[in-house]
Amino acid sequence: MRGKLTGAQIRAARALVRWSAAELADASALGANTVRRAEVSDGETSLTTANDHAIRRALEAAGVEFLDENGGGPGVRLRKSTRRQG
Repeated sequence: MRGKLTGAQIRAARALVRWSAAELADASALGANTVRRAEVSDGETSLTTANDHAIRRALEAAGVEFLDENGGGPGVRLRKSTRRQG
């Protein structure tokens, strides 16, 4: 089971895909203030489960992978492109 997102994960994920808070809000069908409030803390957000999932789905669709706590803390990374070079 996936844990709740942290504010730090959301900020980092947005940076990876070069989205503003407003762009993430649009992609997740949430208000920009909701996104900004979620990003304030480094720890777990106060997002509702539905809003947490909406943000996660939008960022995952953009290519972000969320890494759960594994002893080193939760994180994010971009998925490897499956596109062939050439």
